[in-house]
Amino acid sequence: MITRLQPAVVNFAPIPHSVELREIEIPAIGPDDVLLEVGAVGVCGSDLHQWTAEHSWPVNYPVTLGHEFAGVIQQTGANVTNFQEGDRVCSETAAVIDPFSPMSRIGRYNLDPNRKGFGYGVNGAMTEYVKVPARCLHRVPAELPLRLAALTEPCCVAFSAVATNVNILPGDRVLVLGPGPIGLLCGAIASLRGAEVAVAGLARDMARLEIAKQLGCQAIDVADVTNWCRERDGLGCEGVVDAAGVSATLKVALEVVRPAGWISKVGWGRDPLGFSLDPLVQKNVQLQGSFSHTWATWERILVLMASGALPVEKIVGGTWPLAEWEQAFHTMHGGSIAKSVLLVRPEKR
Repeated sequence: MITRLQPAVVNFAPIPHSVELREIEIPAIGPDDVLLEVGAVGVCGSDLHQWTAEHSWPVNYPVTLGHEFAGVIQQTGANVTNFQEGDRVCSETAAVIDPFSPMSRIGRYNLDPNRKGFGYGVNGAMTEYVKVPARCLHRVPAELPLRLAALTEPCCVAFSAVATNVNILPGDRVLVLGPGPIGLLCGAIASLRGAEVAVAGLARDMARLEIAKQLGCQAIDVADVTNWCRERDGLGCEGVVDAAGVSATLKVALEVVRPAGWISKVGWGRDPLGFSLDPLVQKNVQLQGSFSHTWATWERILVLMASGALPVEKIVGGTWPLAEWEQAFHTMHGGSIAKSVLLVRPEKR
């Protein structure tokens, strides 16, 4: 029985640690929406950035956090014909788009300037029931549990960074800077494409670097990235994925990428660069920003996850109930694990 109020993890102000468990109303859905009973929600680095007020994007306060989620449909709007109550689904993040914008009309709705995402633009899924436009939904394969299906979104971010937006050939050497969840997943997908991959981190990242090894990557200290990138022929590596949350790592990427190589920038960093971009010109390097994802990427990732080719469970360091969200945030933020997952309604299977 659905009651009128529900608990939610709410970010209510742009100052550090302005997040708390509040009661909010269960949303009413429109004709093109579904009401989703949330099964699981992944904690993203962007959730942590909003929690610590270190983010660089506009937030519509107060807002319920959570944009990595999966669950079961409880109610469908009058115009929804391709989904029904009881379907197990996960959701894309583009909660609001302008369907008539030039980007949306060419299928690049993830880049629509009017786009608003769950967890910052509209209420997200760190709650029990969330309103979701049916166009955002994807069916979860029967063999994939919801606690892992909730992590489809970060897998799609990584796929865009190393499979959609750049070209990796078998045998390429690819360096990943930053062993957070996105960096680890970028390494895993680059390995699937046949690259020789190293994930670089600091001494404090040892736990996460061990996960990189489990995902088929080498794990190296940031002090050793130059040697690793140049040990073949002295020119550097074919590609660098900048998945760190600081701006300074782009300088490292420019130093170690080979001439005519590429850099895929997927990590957010709000600080100014403070260094010259002349090496970008001199080396004829492709600097590629990578943001979000589209429908086709989600369908591919769900196949990879369900088949076991992308073992996303290896990045999950722990699960917590919704009421213990703060412990989940602290544990992930401390770096002892790569990924926290909130089990809102654990699946019986």
